[in-house]
Amino acid sequence: MTPDPSINVLGDPLAPCSSDPLTGYFRNGACDTCTQDTGSHTVCAVMTAEFLAYSKYVGNDLSTPRPEFGFAGLNPGDHWCLCASRFLQAHDEGCAPRVSLMATHQRALEIVPLDVLETYAA
Repeated sequence: MTPDPSINVLGDPLAPCSSDPLTGYFRNGACDTCTQDTGSHTVCAVMTAEFLAYSKYVGNDLSTPRPEFGFAGLNPGDHWCLCASRFLQAHDEGCAPRVSLMATHQRALEIVPLDVLETYAA
């Protein structure tokens, strides 16, 4: 798998999203992506209790620990590379989390308009 260039939505070098918990499609702490990342894990989001509850409700439980996968579960305040489509869905439902534009990969723009991301800039 060859990663796409590490460029953020502002056209600058992609900043890290989180190393604790370690996030990203490549688990390198950044929202890097590639053609094999069909979920487009490109939006660096700051978790909230509301968003974590919403994500669990729609079938992606990010808060429950899954030690068999080395996943401790997310808490409010954690940064995580979200699927762009899930972020847009949460936006449409009124419960999208804040995002780090500097750490959100430019490929997110294929799914989420920049003005929507800017609305949630952390």
